[in-house]
Amino acid sequence: MGVWSAIGSHISSTIGHNFNCREPQSIHGGCINTAHVVRDGALRFFVKTNGDAYAAMFAAEAEGLLEIAKTGVVRVPEPICWGAAAGTAYLVLEYVEFGEHGEDASAAFGAQLAQLHRVAAPRFGWYRDNTIGSTPQRNTYEDSWVEFWREHRLGFQLQLAIGNHHRGALITKLERVLDGVPMLLAGHEPQPALLHGDLWGGNFAADTDGRPVIFDPAVYYGDRETDVAMTELFGGFGPHFYHAYKSAYPLAAGYEVRKTLYNLYHVLNHVNLFGGGYASQAERMADELLSELR
Repeated sequence: MGVWSAIGSHISSTIGHNFNCREPQSIHGGCINTAHVVRDGALRFFVKTNGDAYAAMFAAEAEGLLEIAKTGVVRVPEPICWGAAAGTAYLVLEYVEFGEHGEDASAAFGAQLAQLHRVAAPRFGWYRDNTIGSTPQRNTYEDSWVEFWREHRLGFQLQLAIGNHHRGALITKLERVLDGVPMLLAGHEPQPALLHGDLWGGNFAADTDGRPVIFDPAVYYGDRETDVAMTELFGGFGPHFYHAYKSAYPLAAGYEVRKTLYNLYHVLNHVNLFGGGYASQAERMADELLSELR
């Protein structure tokens, strides 16, 4: 059985009636996976595919979407089914038609994200590991946010950078930042909040009714400020979003410093994935943080 026949069979068994994947249409879907729309009559689904080694990545993404969906706070594409066949891993999602997302959708999402961040857990982490981009993301449970961020976020990316043969001032500065995490987070005691985990502008849209939609999560429970910080890293969120969020859930003093610490994780991930100018950006961020430790 070919991969599209297998996917069609899996969809059929999930939705309870026959679905034939007629002429899968390739669409733009990012730099990691191949994206398609499959249809049978009026029914459509969005399908991501990759090599079968990525089956666990897709399973974690589906479970992250379900974790967000069960809150009922913000719309995510419903995961339909996922698995691997004929050497190909796949994730089938509800097809969401996107529309324009203007100021109203941005403000609505700001309020919804604040509500999502009030969904709490007893500990930092999640019941399974997932990925940030295509990089493994360790979600080992910890009672201490300092320990979680130092070991499972910055420390993990630092070890990847060393393994990728980055050397010199960047590594030396990152090691000093890692040692300084307890001081940079001193007095800050966040609650473990449900996070999207990869909240840049490309993972937010609005449906044709103007309702916010988020997707491609890297879910875990952590400091809510990490989500807010990432919205500032690559753009895509306007002032109406921030006004609505902060009105519903104000940020604590010291956020501007913590924002750099939290976004360093994502920039380091880009160093490890893409190299290039991200190493210089990471070193500048490390310098900013080290200046806070003097």
